[in-house]
Amino acid sequence: MKIFSAAARFLIIMVVINTQNVTAQMQKSPTLNHIALYVLDLEKSTAFYENVIGLNIIPEPFHDGRHTWFKIGKHSQFHLIKGAEAVTVHDKNSHVCFRTPSIEKFVDRLNKFKIPYENWPGETNKITTRTDGIKQIYFKDPDGYWIEINNDKY
Repeated sequence: MKIFSAAARFLIIMVVINTQNVTAQMQKSPTLNHIALYVLDLEKSTAFYENVIGLNIIPEPFHDGRHTWFKIGKHSQFHLIKGAEAVTVHDKNSHVCFRTPSIEKFVDRLNKFKIPYENWPGETNKITTRTDGIKQIYFKDPDGYWIEINNDKY
């Protein structure tokens, strides 16, 4: 019985190791770790991403008053870094996108905070509906970075 038990344990260990190797080999491309934005006013930007967007703050390792980290996925984060000298102009094509189950409820949230939004062509308080049925809006954060919110299919 002990021989069978040891053999069975060995077989299980080999299957686990092989499964881990196969999984590692299947992942051929890198996965997103984090996105970082350089901001002028860390407190203002932190409040915006926490209260308006609804992101959850997570501990950050530096504890230097220059960083805020948010969880945006199982293994992904969104970082704000204090130190920008000014708010700068950014093209709408360069944007961060978050998805929400209801674009209409998110628009209500923007209206509550008096944050203007627009559709892709730039019409104020309008929602774009793409050809695949996804609805999307665009607006700027306190540093002028563009944000898209859509109701991407879950």
